[in-house]
Amino acid sequence: MRLNNRRASLDGSFAWVMTVILAASSLALVASDAAPDRIPSLVAWTPETIAAATAGDPFRGMLLAKRCDHCHGTEGFSAVASTPNLAGMDKLAIWKQLEDFRTRKRQSRAMQPISESLSSRDLADVVAYYAALPVFQDPQDNRVFPQSHTAPNHAAIASRLVTFGDGERGIPPCQACHGPVAYRPGVPSLMTQNADYVLSQLQAFANQTRTNDINEPMRTIAGLLTEDERQALAEYYGSGLGLNPASSTGPK
Repeated sequence: MRLNNRRASLDGSFAWVMTVILAASSLALVASDAAPDRIPSLVAWTPETIAAATAGDPFRGMLLAKRCDHCHGTEGFSAVASTPNLAGMDKLAIWKQLEDFRTRKRQSRAMQPISESLSSRDLADVVAYYAALPVFQDPQDNRVFPQSHTAPNHAAIASRLVTFGDGERGIPPCQACHGPVAYRPGVPSLMTQNADYVLSQLQAFANQTRTNDINEPMRTIAGLLTEDERQALAEYYGSGLGLNPASSTGPK
């Protein structure tokens, strides 16, 4: 009788443990199904990837880019301040963004269907075309770049952040990644970028609605910047000051 009671007790304990395990497993499955995909980008910078991204035909890319002219301009400079300029952009930088749009790691109603319609060769050709475009002013284009400053003290704020960052808050200088004249291979160029677009992307990184930065550098930095600092940086680059070394644009 005592043995039967003990066996019943063990069976009951086993059943209880199994119930807990199964319940926990169910919760884990629900949680995993509901959890967002945290991988920021599917791009891996292998030698093969770099070779594919830089082997495009700019002439063929020019023909493909005709469908892009409406938004990005016939010469890679947009007439809409909130739309990015692509002329002179580094090949790898444009290729990654198109690939992120194609794989939905960067969200855009306009760009996703366009990028999804392009083959791997098409991507490389379009990238080669925009990278080859000159950035100097053309009297016949209708670009909005450069734009003017809205606050007189913003140039000084931006110049300090571009040159030195803010060590107390853990903010590195912008030029460490984007270059001293707002250009560096493999990184989105800011030397001729529209202010409104720069601001919108800083805000998107800050509020986590754009998350395709590998290792989260832009989300971290943009989140540490104040709203006024983001505005100052957008005006700094959008007014063309990024074309000069940051130290030459600060207060004397």
